[in-house]
Amino acid sequence: MKRRLQDYMLVTLKGIGMGAADVIPGVSGGTIAFISGIYEELLSSIKGLPEALRVLVSSKFNLKLFWKACNGNFMLALLLGIGLSIVSLAKLMTYLLDTYPIPVWSFFFGLILASVWFVLRDIKKWKVSYFISLILGIAAGYLITVITPSETPNALWFIFLSGAIAICAMILPGISGSFILLLMGKYTYILAALTNFNIPVILTFAAGAVIGIISFSHFLSWLLKNYNFLTVSFLAGVMFGSLNKIWPWKVPKIDNQTGEIISFSEKNVLPSTYSEIMDSSSHVLYAIVMVLVGFSIIFIIDMVATKMKLK
Repeated sequence: MKRRLQDYMLVTLKGIGMGAADVIPGVSGGTIAFISGIYEELLSSIKGLPEALRVLVSSKFNLKLFWKACNGNFMLALLLGIGLSIVSLAKLMTYLLDTYPIPVWSFFFGLILASVWFVLRDIKKWKVSYFISLILGIAAGYLITVITPSETPNALWFIFLSGAIAICAMILPGISGSFILLLMGKYTYILAALTNFNIPVILTFAAGAVIGIISFSHFLSWLLKNYNFLTVSFLAGVMFGSLNKIWPWKVPKIDNQTGEIISFSEKNVLPSTYSEIMDSSSHVLYAIVMVLVGFSIIFIIDMVATKMKLK
């Protein structure tokens, strides 16, 4: 299908959504790609990069053929949105999460909860295998969010592995790549490497990310092609299970022996418990409003996408 300028503008807007999600711990850009209808095209484009490079070399660096082979217009529009979002929204999202955590997390809670329904609505006839896949996805998504971050080696081979695994998580709906790095004990280490321009670490991490995303995109594309509803139900389950990570009311975990706050560790509580422990308002009304706003945005995205398909 030939795209018009407004179609690419919509792709850029979806990229902005992906970029905004990627800068938030616990929220995946893959979720936004999945719910906005560009997930399979994104996977296909990533999967086709090696072939596009082969075309570039075999055609004696014919850029027109290469651009077509790598779905260049789509990838440029998407990466433009992601880049703009990360540059412009990273500080804003950090400020909002620090200043208004409950309304912001409530917004994303509603966004993802509605997304699960939209993702599953295409399955018209449910089979037992789909239910099992959904339950396994919920379990996987939940377990990932409750694993405790661990101490791991700083050897280059582990940095390479961290890059490969984290980038795969970034394109999986419901799983945050930055959260996976946190679990692997490499979140602050990679951030420090980027800040200090530690070239060996950055290049090793980037190499792992490139190989990981190309390899994993082949596998995911194969699953979606051959076991579409099984895969979709599992991914929807992962999204639902990951809601545990973005529950709006959280309090720090305390070490029972030392009485000190455990780093990077929080527990979910009810609004009333939050008010009691934190001696602060639980902002339930704001939370409900933002959940509804999150729901509404998914419906609006769906309506806009449907209208554009009909034109």
